Amino acid sequence: MPEVEEKVWTVRDCLDWTMGYLKRRGQDHPRLSAEWLLCAATGLERIDLYTHFDRPLSPEERTIMRTGVKRRADGEPLQYITGETSFRGHSILCAPEVLIPRPETEFLVDLVLTHLDERVIGHQEIERHRVELPWNASVEAARQAEAARQVEAAAAREAERAGETLSQYGGGHETAAAVDAGEAATGSAVAGEGTDSSDDSACEAHEVQEGAEPPVSARVLEVGCGTGCVSLSLALERRGRVACVATDISRPAIDLALRNRERCGLAPDAVDIRFGDLICPVEESERGTFDVLVSNPPYIPTAVMGGLPHEVKDYEPHLALDGGPDGLAIFRRLLDAAPFVLKPGGLFACELFEGAVEDAAALCRGAGMVNVRAIEDLTRRPRFVFAEMPPRL
Repeated sequence: MPEVEEKVWTVRDCLDWTMGYLKRRGQDHPRLSAEWLLCAATGLERIDLYTHFDRPLSPEERTIMRTGVKRRADGEPLQYITGETSFRGHSILCAPEVLIPRPETEFLVDLVLTHLDERVIGHQEIERHRVELPWNASVEAARQAEAARQVEAAAAREAERAGETLSQYGGGHETAAAVDAGEAATGSAVAGEGTDSSDDSACEAHEVQEGAEPPVSARVLEVGCGTGCVSLSLALERRGRVACVATDISRPAIDLALRNRERCGLAPDAVDIRFGDLICPVEESERGTFDVLVSNPPYIPTAVMGGLPHEVKDYEPHLALDGGPDGLAIFRRLLDAAPFVLKPGGLFACELFEGAVEDAAALCRGAGMVNVRAIEDLTRRPRFVFAEMPPRL
């Protein structure tokens, strides 16, 4: 922005100027970029920008903003400039030399959680840490509408039955009064007023709790963890029910994942972050103990790398992007490693280049894996391969 110290730059001034400047520099989403940069400079939330239009920026904030605008105009990703991103509603630190988390990978976490709930953990007694993702809105609205319709239908049926009963016996007022009295008596009993029944119930509940099976937990191995966003999300959203081991061959990635684990308030036994190539950090005693092997490996075919957008190919680490001639170089190594780390029936889940998904599925079938399926992402492009180890005979 112009070096005019006499001018008082308000939030509105800065937002308008930055949007115009980035648009002239060819940025696809100048308003979004301007909002992110202003939030990073001022500490305001995006919604607060529009309720604090007249708030002046301090000299320090203008300096931060000026630097950020220049970096963004040069094409540097916003996540590297601001130092963070949102992944499934969790605040994840980002830094150069580590791949920026993508929305497709948010969906990969969804798919893995569904598998764990249905096949490993079980739906009962799961405290769901619900994450509101962009694609949840229409699904949730439809779910709520259906639930309301069912409640309304049930209430109508109940009212109809009550009306038939009153007509059959007459004396509707007396029956209603009796019902009210019964409900009052039931309420007193539940509240334990003047009765010993609540003490008995508490004892019975305590005995059931003591005799209950301990909650089932799952073990997940993530290879190529980057920021740690996948393992951290799994552990956060099934807290106490999922324990992860996350590996990466990049030192900057390991350092950032450790910082993100601390930021998320998770202990090392929830997400154990280890440096090393693929499954090398997995100890011998851990072989064959994992319910899921999940990875978002380098999967861009080498020939495609040159055609990637400027802000990807010139800023993000090629180590985390280049998947070899067909995009499956690391995938093949993971497929070879899967039998050594997964339990019988364990899941192998990978995010891949859309043009390589069917070939990857064929490789899984050739390796003797079962229930192999190619899964589309939210844009209806082939994106994931899921396959399972044969069950123990």
